[in-house]
Formats: sequence, structure tokens, C-alpha cells
Amino acid sequence: MTKTGKNKKISYHEDLIESLKDPEEAIGYLRAALEESDLPEVFLVALRNVAEARGISQLAKDTNLNRENLYRMLSKQGNPELGSLYSVLDALGFKLSIEIKKAS
Repeated sequence: MTKTGKNKKISYHEDLIESLKDPEEAIGYLRAALEESDLPEVFLVALRNVAEARGISQLAKDTNLNRENLYRMLSKQGNPELGSLYSVLDALGFKLSIEIKKAS
């Protein structure tokens, strides 16, 4: 935990969620998660953090998905259907894209 101000403590998670309210921060965060070796687990948890920053309840309304199902879908064990993933990304203001893999 980090200290800020007069004895007010903000956890790493709370600070992360606050920073992910900025769409540019969220994009960078999601891109970094896509580069992790534990994909898709890391990406789903990252997407869940972005969803929390934007508000899970509102996201559930915007996607017509059940709130509990959203939490389950965006967990390490989640296995969302492509349509559901697309709906979540769309409601958050993002889209999927495909790129040519660069040779290593």
C-alpha cells in the first residue's frame, strides 16, 4: 500500500483502476497484457480491471450481459465467446484488430 495525503492509503489495485479510467492508459495496459506468455488469462484479468475502472454495472447494461457472468468471463478461468468479448470491447470503446506478426 502506498500512502497519500494525511494517512489516506490507496492500494495498488485502487490506483491501477483509477489510472485505467483514461482510455490511453487502458489501451497501453491491454496491449501489454496481450504480450504476456500466460495469454489469455493475463489479458482477461487486464480487461476485467479496465471494465472495473469503467463500471461493471454499466458495462453489463451496455452489453446486455449479466454482471456475474461478466466477472466469471473476465477471470483467469474465463473462456468468453468471441461475440461476448467483442461486445465488451465495443462497449468500452475498443475494437479487435489483427496484425502481421513480426519475425523474431
